[in-house]
Amino acid sequence: MKDLIEYIAKSLVEKPDEIEITEEVAEDGSILVKLAAAQEDMGRIIGKQGRNAKAMRTLLNAKATRENKRAALQIME
Repeated sequence: MKDLIEYIAKSLVEKPDEIEITEEVAEDGSILVKLAAAQEDMGRIIGKQGRNAKAMRTLLNAKATRENKRAALQIME
């Protein structure tokens, strides 16, 4: 799941080398993917009215559902 978010995020930003993604697994088996990017690229990650962020969360949930898991995306500043 980390790879999916990394691919999408690096495609959106001007500084793909500054993308940092971590993946944490909770006790209940749910996965939290944390995404951090350069400050000037945060607007591209979030998108107008949060459309890019919402699309990434939708794709992440679709992939998690196929694997019978739960996942969430947290965008860090």
